[in-house]
Amino acid sequence: MKTNDIKSGMKVQMRNGWYGIMKDNMRGNTRVVEVHGHYTETGSVYSSDIVKARVDNVWHDIEHTAAQKKAAGVRKAMGF
Repeated sequence: MKTNDIKSGMKVQMRNGWYGIMKDNMRGNTRVVEVHGHYTETGSVYSSDIVKARVDNVWHDIEHTAAQKKAAGVRKAMGF
């Protein structure tokens, strides 16, 4: 499953282990997610930080695009 296939209302798992609810139906390198971590916050999340999505109570691994992988590599090289 690709990040562009994740629709509003789907539950997602982040790279750091936190979970959230997708809040948009957009596409691209950033998505809006309500993240349930130490606090519950809604904001932009890099698509490459989303690792799983739940569809019909089944968790699916996320396959990132070449552009998302490249952007993640650039952020990692910059120390983010």
